[in-house]
Amino acid sequence: MQHGVGGWGPPGQHPAVPPQPPIPPAQGWPVAPVPDATGHIPLPPAAAPASVPPAPGTGGAVLAVLLIGPAGAGKTTVARHWAASRPVPTAHISLDDVREWVCSGFADPQAGWNEHSEAQYRLARRTCGFAARNFLANGISCILDDAVFPDRPVVGLGGWKRHVGPALLPVVLLPGLDVVLDRNAARSGNRRLSDEEVARIHGRMAGWYGSGLPIIDNTHLDVEGTARALDEALARALASPPRW
Repeated sequence: MQHGVGGWGPPGQHPAVPPQPPIPPAQGWPVAPVPDATGHIPLPPAAAPASVPPAPGTGGAVLAVLLIGPAGAGKTTVARHWAASRPVPTAHISLDDVREWVCSGFADPQAGWNEHSEAQYRLARRTCGFAARNFLANGISCILDDAVFPDRPVVGLGGWKRHVGPALLPVVLLPGLDVVLDRNAARSGNRRLSDEEVARIHGRMAGWYGSGLPIIDNTHLDVEGTARALDEALARALASPPRW
C-alpha cells in the first residue's frame, strides 16, 4: 500500500479536515436567544388595559414569597390560589413537588430524616431557588412553599434566602392542630404523615411566634380568605420592609 494516495497520510496520522461553514437555521424556524448568566430571556410585555385601576394589596409588584407552615396547613393550596389570582404573572413552586421529581431512589419523608433525605432536600431547595431567580429575572413573581423550621438551620430560612435572594418575603401559615390533623388524614401516599409526626412539626412551628415574621392563623379561613390575608400581609411588608 502506498501512503499519501487517495487522502491517506503517514501511519497514525489523519489529514486535517477543512473548517465547515455554519449550518443556517431551517427556513421558518426562529433562532432562540441565548440566555445570560442570570437566565434572563426577553419576554413580550404583558398588555394591560389603561382603564384598569391599580390592584389593591401587592398590586403589580414583582415579589419573591416563601410560604411557611406545617404539613396540612394548606400552604400549597393557598400559594397556588394566590399566584393564580394576582393581576400580574406569578409562578408557584412547591418544594415537595420538586423533591418528588426523584423517582428511583426517592428519600421518602416517612422513612425519617437521614443523610439521603437531607441531601435531596438541599438539592430540591437549590433547584427551586434557581427556578425562582429565573422567573424574577423575567419579571414574573414567584411564591414557594416549604415546612421551614425556626430552630433547624438545615431546613431553615437562611438557605432559602441564600438561594432565592435577600428580597425573599417569608410568611407563616399556622392553623390549629386539629385542622392540620384533619387535613393530613385526607392525604395519601408519602404526603401523609403519622399523627405524632404532624403534632411534633406543628409544635415546632410555634417557634415562629416572636420572630417578627407575619403569621396567619387560617383555622377559620377558607382558601380565598387566607390568600387575601396573605396578600395583605405582603402589602404591609412592602410598605414597611422588615429586618428578617
